[in-house]
Formats: sequence, structure tokens, C-alpha cells
Amino acid sequence: MEKLIINGGKPLNGRVRVSSAKNAVLPIIAATMLASTPSRLVEVPHLEDVHTICEVIASLGVKVTRDEAKEEIIFDAANITATEAPYELVRRMRASFLVMGPLLARRGEARISLPGGCAIGSRPIDLHLKAFEALGATIEMGDGYVLATAPEGLKGNQIYLDFPSVGATENVIMAASMADGKTIIENAAEEPEIVDLVTYLNSMGADIRGAGTNVIRIQGVKELKGATHTVIPDRIEAGTYLIAAAMAGGDVYVENALSEHLKPVVAKLKEAGVRVEEDVDGIRVVSDGKVKAVDIKTLPYPGFPTDMQAQFMAFTTIAEGTSTVMETVFENRFMHVDELKKMGAQIRIEERRAIVDGVAKLKGTEVRATDLRAGAALVCAGLAAEGVTKVTQLSHIDRGYDNLVGKLKGLGADIVRVDE
Repeated sequence: MEKLIINGGKPLNGRVRVSSAKNAVLPIIAATMLASTPSRLVEVPHLEDVHTICEVIASLGVKVTRDEAKEEIIFDAANITATEAPYELVRRMRASFLVMGPLLARRGEARISLPGGCAIGSRPIDLHLKAFEALGATIEMGDGYVLATAPEGLKGNQIYLDFPSVGATENVIMAASMADGKTIIENAAEEPEIVDLVTYLNSMGADIRGAGTNVIRIQGVKELKGATHTVIPDRIEAGTYLIAAAMAGGDVYVENALSEHLKPVVAKLKEAGVRVEEDVDGIRVVSDGKVKAVDIKTLPYPGFPTDMQAQFMAFTTIAEGTSTVMETVFENRFMHVDELKKMGAQIRIEERRAIVDGVAKLKGTEVRATDLRAGAALVCAGLAAEGVTKVTQLSHIDRGYDNLVGKLKGLGADIVRVDE
């Protein structure tokens, strides 16, 4: 079993560069299926999820050519040869469901197994399916699969999302980009990853306006051509390094971090007494590890990101006073609580609220990453803890962090990955 072994209590110092965003690159890779000519993505992160989505679209006939040295991937989707995404791939990652929109647009049919991913809540796909039906698709479900068909093509329509789901917004944008007529998505997600997807699609010849607001207007086009695109920096990876530095103490500059995408995280760190400096190239954190309690509540963008909740809860475990953490986006995203308690954290759960009484020091022990962001939270906790922390179930962390050990080592962390 592979483990991270962290000898904690050492301050972090130096510079660390954030990779391209996992949550932006996955839908953009799915969107390459819409192009009749090759697309090139630049600075693609080395993540297990990227490998999985590439396998999914390759199984559908997309030619995927990766240049590891340049961190570039070329996608040639001229010939989509299949419309069914294999179960063994889709079950590994929920984002695989994002191929349904492009398949409907290009081939008028898609058969995809119900998706997998982190077990952080139900995350139903009904918003996706209702939207596809509004665009004229027929939906059938059975044997763990969803079959969507639109043999006459998709038709533009007005769609209201009951919740501003990022995945549903992305899937509908991709499907509607080649639909007949105009589509209006109301109560759309506003995340930066949506804006990045639309930037890529518009460079391919799509006609999409309003990305980054809650109303997106799409005029369908007949054909999209491939384009070259550099994916935005990963705001969640950036936020994780900010938390790590704030907890362990030290002076860390996070390069390629866009403060515009991290306003609630930066605001809460400042409220807790951490020195945070922002400029056009990144964000600097200076901390002595002594911080004050703060309250957070996760919300859709531009609110506090649910993907930073676990890391910030780890941060509050060593804050002076009592903090509250309210999770409103996913109903099962407190699985890291029991692991943090093993390290001496004082946390109690009341439905969707965690109440955290700060302790002077966490104690190193063996813990497991129950999901992607929980794993990141435990790494942050281990860096600040006394003694040795061992983190297991690293497959979760590998899904979303490119070279985590190497980057932390570059900041002076005593961390190794071993196979025991």
C-alpha cells in the first residue's frame, strides 16, 4: 500500500507553481469531441482524472496524442466511431458523464453508465437529463445506463436549472453549441471553469455569450473547428497551498494563482489573522501558524467553494476559538472529520454544520484519504502536526493534484511517498 509519510511541524518557505485546473481541463477535453479538426491543449496537468477522461474519449474514436515533455495533448475527433462510454471507465470518474452533451451534438445518440467519482453525496444527473429533454432528446434509463437519442438533432430551447450545477451547465453548453436555434440557460453556474470552457468553444467557432453570469445564451452553429487552448490555473490547488502555508507557518508565494478566483478563501484567511498579499502573478502567505477562529459556509461560485471546505476545516482545527463550517452544496462531505479527530481535532457534527474547537497542536497518526479534497486536508493537517502522519488511499489525491509531493518538498516539507 502506498502512503505519504509527513514529518510535521516544519515551516514552509519558497515558491510553488499552480498547475492548470482539473475542473476546467476535464470538460474541455470532452468538448474536443465537438471539433471536426484537431485541437491542442497546452499545459495539461498530470492527473489520474485527465488520464481517465482521455481513455473515455479514445474509446469513442478520438485520437489522443500526448507530448509529455511539452505537457500538451492533441485531440483529433474527426471520426467518432462509438456512442457508448464503457462502464469500467465511467465508474472511475463522474466527469465522464460530460461526454453525453458532445455525443448528442455530434452523433445524435449517447449511452453512458451512471457515473462514479468521490462519494461525497448523491450529485444526481437529473438536471443534465431534464435539460437534454428540453433540447429534444429522448431519455431512457435501465440496467445502470442512460440512453439519450436525438436522431433529428437537438433544438434550441429555454432551460432553467433548478440548481446552478457546474456539470449540468457544461453539458448543456456543449450540447446546445451545435443545436438548431438559440438556447438560453437560466440559473447557470458562474464558476471560472465555465468561462474557460466557453472561451475554448468560442475559439472553435461557437456563439456563446454570458459565461460567468447566471444567464448564458447560445446560438447553435453547424460545425466547430479545433483550436489551441491553455487551461486556467487551478484555484483549488492554489487554495490548498495557501492553507498548507497558513497552517504550517512560513512564507510561501503561490505562483500562477488568480486572486480573482479565490476571493472568499483569501478573505477568510485574512479574517483569521494570516498575512496575505496578492499581485498579478500570484498570492503570498506569511504565517506563524497562530490563527483565529472563523466561520465559513459553502455556496456556489462566487461563494466559498465546497472543494475548499475540507482543507479549511483542517485549518480551523488549530485556530484559537470555535469555528463553524456549514456545507450547503453536498450532503456527505464531512467524511474527513473522523480522520482529523484521530489527529486530536475537536469537531462535532450537527446535520450539515461542523463545530470546531481549536486545539494547540494536532498529533501525527495514520489517516486515510476518504475523497480527493479530504486527502488534501489531511496533508495540510500533517504538515502542521507534531510527529509523523501517514496518509493512505492516495488514489484519491492523485485524481486532482499534480506532483503534490515534489511541490511540497520544494517548499521544505519533510514528505515522502512510500510503498509499504
